[in-house]
Amino acid sequence: MIRILLADDHDLMRRGIRDLLEEDSSFEVCGEAGNGQEAVELALRLKPDIAVLDLTMPGKNGLETIRQLRRELPQTELLIFSMHDSQELIREVFAAGARGYVLKSDAARHLVEALHSLSQHKPFFTSRISEAILSSLVSPPVEVEPAPADPLSSREREVLQLLAVNKSNKEVATQLGISVRTVETHRRSIMLKLNANSIVELVHYAIRSGLVGSF
Repeated sequence: MIRILLADDHDLMRRGIRDLLEEDSSFEVCGEAGNGQEAVELALRLKPDIAVLDLTMPGKNGLETIRQLRRELPQTELLIFSMHDSQELIREVFAAGARGYVLKSDAARHLVEALHSLSQHKPFFTSRISEAILSSLVSPPVEVEPAPADPLSSREREVLQLLAVNKSNKEVATQLGISVRTVETHRRSIMLKLNANSIVELVHYAIRSGLVGSF
C-alpha cells in the first residue's frame, strides 16, 4: 500500500484527488492538509511514502515546504500538483527537492502514473513540464539585474499571504495564533516596506513573489 499525504487549501480539490486515488487499491490517503505548515506537521507525524503538494497554500511558502520536507523526511517523495507552469518556478521546485510535477489540468491523465513512478523512487514529469525544462536549458542566457532581497520578515510574508487571499485581520490572527493588534502592526509594516497604499497593491506583490497564485 502506497501511503499518500494530500496538501491543498481547496477542499474540493483534495476531495477530487482522493476520489481519483481511491479507484486504485494500491493507494491509501493517510492524511490531508489545508496549508503548508499543517502539511509539514502531518508529514513529520505520518511519514507518508509520497506527499502531493500544492505550491500556493497559505501559512508557509510552497518552496519552503518542499525544502523542509526534503531535509527532514528524505525518504518521502514529493510530487508538486500545481496550476503553474512557468520555467523559472519549475526549476526552483526541482532544485528545492521535489521529484515530480503534474499540472492540475493534467490530473486525470497523469496523476496516478506519477504516483506509481515516485513510489518506485523514479522522477516524473509530463511532456509539458519536460518541454518547459528543456526550453529553460537551451534558451540563451539573458543578463538580468539581480533580484532585490525580500524586505519582509517570514512572519510578514505569512500575514501578507493570508491578506492576499482576502482574509480579514481577525481571520489572519486566528490562523496564525496571534492578536488582531499584532496583525494590524504587521500590516502597517508591510505596507510601509513595500511602499503600498492599498490591499490591491499588496495582492499584486504577493502574486509577483509567488506567495499566492494569480486569480
